[in-house]
Amino acid sequence: MRKLIKFFKLEENKTKVSTEIFAGLAIFLATVYILTVNPNNILVNGSADPRFSSVFIATALGAFIGSILMAFVAKMPLAQAPGMGINALVGAIVGGSLGISYSLGNVLFLIFISGILFILLSIIKIDNKPIREKVFEGMPKCIRDSISVGIGFFIAFIGLKNASIITGNQFTLVELIDFGSKANWVLGGPACQAIVALFGLIVITVLSHFKVKGSVIIGILSATLLSIPLKVADLSILAGNVSGISWNIFTNLKSFFSFGSNSTFLTIFKEGMNIPQGSLFTSLMLVISFSMVDMFDTIGTVVACTTNAGLVDKEGKPLNYGKIMLSDSLATCIGAMLGTTTITTVVESGAGVAEGGKTGLTSFTTAILFLLSIFLLPLFAFIPISASASALIYVGTLMLKNITKVDLKNIRNSVPAFLTIILMPLTYSITDGIGVGIIAYFLINLIIYIINRLKGKNVKSNITLVNTIITILFIFYFLIPTM
Repeated sequence: MRKLIKFFKLEENKTKVSTEIFAGLAIFLATVYILTVNPNNILVNGSADPRFSSVFIATALGAFIGSILMAFVAKMPLAQAPGMGINALVGAIVGGSLGISYSLGNVLFLIFISGILFILLSIIKIDNKPIREKVFEGMPKCIRDSISVGIGFFIAFIGLKNASIITGNQFTLVELIDFGSKANWVLGGPACQAIVALFGLIVITVLSHFKVKGSVIIGILSATLLSIPLKVADLSILAGNVSGISWNIFTNLKSFFSFGSNSTFLTIFKEGMNIPQGSLFTSLMLVISFSMVDMFDTIGTVVACTTNAGLVDKEGKPLNYGKIMLSDSLATCIGAMLGTTTITTVVESGAGVAEGGKTGLTSFTTAILFLLSIFLLPLFAFIPISASASALIYVGTLMLKNITKVDLKNIRNSVPAFLTIILMPLTYSITDGIGVGIIAYFLINLIIYIINRLKGKNVKSNITLVNTIITILFIFYFLIPTM
């Protein structure tokens, strides 16, 4: 135990083993839904696909290895797992949305290439700084300050959606669930899911008010218990009677490592390099898209979580930033070889920060739990997504406190910051929010500079070379036809 305390520098960070373990458990419980949602998103036929268990194992192993890297390389309380935005895109591509017949192996190979690109960006230096670090520094301060607020709204929005508290509307896009509809109150229905999440949120909030340790964990577990009589949780999952979810994990592991047709392990080398004819340009665009999404999703999440935890330097840059980015890029390559989509730092890491996590012991705990989940698939699959949604809504509210850091007095800064904040939840993308904010900042400040110069004012431009390059990259990203 003393070795753990010394290695992770618990005393220097004024934290305890129990606090870090609770924080790691909180992240896992808030993220556990990824284990079943990821294969359902990637595979066109979901749990009916014979590769379901293989993608589940790849997801768990990818999250385990990614979080281990974060624990021992970066030593930060951040977990890594397949990103939910990317996997939905992959499912669409494999399903033929681009008009080109990509196999899952093809797409995973392109993700692997994007991971290699990330590694290069993390180790190649300009002016003694890795390129990815230069990218962070080149982002306008108003954008960096607004990221954590935007992600707060984004996390809360994900939670509200997962809980069925908000639903789609053809006229207003989203609306509050109709609690007056009897159909929604059928056991297991949307209204029941909403009640489960709201109950969990109330439990977490009340316990947090009284500073009860493990409030997030207790809230998720309490919501899970309530979900049983409301039929939101499926007891047949615990019995291992649901397609693709079984207690016979050793059979699944044997199939996973068999290199057979039902396995995704190393499929990038079996079929991935056989890119469809006439798709070279599209494939290149996809690599760029995957790279852009991973880079800025990671930057956004890392900034938000470390800011909330106070793990930033005087300039607001996350501690061990370079090592965080290296861990992220290595995890992406490893995840692609295992058979899952881009491994990235997950926004649910905020649940661990809310529990007081400050060191790599938090992410190490999460990693171990992801490894155990391989052998306890039905148990962890039993936790309904609406129960973990309560933690996301709670964490989202905590991040809103960072709005005080955003420069709202200067309109040339406040408008780009607002666009960054509001577009993260509305576009369901951290990257899109950051991208629009950066482009808006560039255009607004460029026009103001030109007008001032025309007026004969000797003013200095707020736009840097790096900022210009990032803006051009985002314009290119938004204009990519495949996206």
